[in-house]
Amino acid sequence: MKNLITDIDGLLVGNATDDAVKSGTTTLICEKPMVASYAVLGGAPGTRDTDLLNPDQTVEAIDALVLSGGSAFGLDAAGGVQGWLKQQGRGFAVGAVSVPIVPGAILFDLANGGNKDWGRKSPYWDLGWQAAEQATDCFELGSHGAGAGALIAGLKGGLGSASIRMECGITIGALVAVNALGQATMGNSAHFWAAPFERDGEFGGLGLPNSMPQDIARPKSKMDHMQQTAGQNGNTTIGIIATDARLSKAAARRLAIMAHDGFARALWPSHTPMDGDLVFALSTGEKELPPHDGAFIELGAHAAATMARAIARGVYEASPRPHDIFPTWKEKFG
Repeated sequence: MKNLITDIDGLLVGNATDDAVKSGTTTLICEKPMVASYAVLGGAPGTRDTDLLNPDQTVEAIDALVLSGGSAFGLDAAGGVQGWLKQQGRGFAVGAVSVPIVPGAILFDLANGGNKDWGRKSPYWDLGWQAAEQATDCFELGSHGAGAGALIAGLKGGLGSASIRMECGITIGALVAVNALGQATMGNSAHFWAAPFERDGEFGGLGLPNSMPQDIARPKSKMDHMQQTAGQNGNTTIGIIATDARLSKAAARRLAIMAHDGFARALWPSHTPMDGDLVFALSTGEKELPPHDGAFIELGAHAAATMARAIARGVYEASPRPHDIFPTWKEKFG
């Protein structure tokens, strides 16, 4: 176990980063088509090809998922991944033509100190291709890929991942780009909201504070830190929860909804009108869930906990870059 979403067989992840732009793209490649759905609970999402993930839609399986920076420009990244997959002969057969199915979601990182004067064409199509080309079972976290330009309230965000194997043998993995309006830490302390779920000191091992910070009840957001920089719209946390349990599209959608609890346990506030918070849920279908009624409930609870851990890891693993406007967690607390 690498404590990555790629602990689930059949999944590969690739990052591509443009340091000058302070942005990037992350793609999850399915080695074979897989069942997927999604749930949006934020008020400002940006997506591509997500309607077909609804349980009543025709397409049953997808070839890849894309998380990208760049706001609406970043939606081009899915086209790059799609182009790479087409070259591999992948896709949904439509007569003599195959169309790779690559849903994607974006976060807003246009006002983070990077150079966004890219001229006639944004870099995201090429970043999508590069991310697909570089997909592997071991990838970097923090300020890479879709997490390269991510910010949260007062700190850099980043790309996070985590995994767990349940007692029944089912594996769950999360991948998330953390660019939230809110905080991942409690008040002005170094302690993560996700601390109750931490495993093996994966985001510092601080646990819960001995006494709660006095300012813990006051919601803090980017609006407290960057009124003159990105205003209130530079946000969104986008993630993927994956499992090797066999799920229908309807069950995958329910798993995505339950995984959103991980956002609420790791970020405060979350699911705001200025966040486009979204979770994709993916099933490789390799194992049957135990037949008892509580098996899916346990799966969803572990999915939420794993997502919370991945969010904290994304913030914890962020690294400094030139022209940063916020410090990393390690710079501020390390």
